[in-house]
Amino acid sequence: MKKRSLLAAAAAFLVAGCSPPPMADVRATLEDWLSRFNRGEAHVLFASGLRQYEAGEYAEAAESLNAALTSGLPARERTSAHKHLAFIYCSAELEPACASEFRKALIADPGMELDDAEAGHPVWGPVFRHVQAER
Repeated sequence: MKKRSLLAAAAAFLVAGCSPPPMADVRATLEDWLSRFNRGEAHVLFASGLRQYEAGEYAEAAESLNAALTSGLPARERTSAHKHLAFIYCSAELEPACASEFRKALIADPGMELDDAEAGHPVWGPVFRHVQAER
């Protein structure tokens, strides 16, 4: 559908004669299209990362979640991605990276809390509480 819209815009440009639309309009249309495409890609990467995390494929999950963050996730998914990355890093005994991801999650959602099971976890629970107390 999006490809069709882009083709329609190109056809309209050609049919309109030699007077091109203002460049700002063309740029805005292309940026909007690319933004919508990237959000879809980010969501697919995010969902894949969560599935990999649940399957115990932590290296792959970290790669997918980082790629999703780079592709531009909405705040709610960004918070979850950073939280899961924190869990992965804490489990790998990478406490500075774990704390950094918790800080990023709290930036995305300052009111973020861990659920009871997560907060009680002996590895990442204390790290989260320490990061939370820093704020």
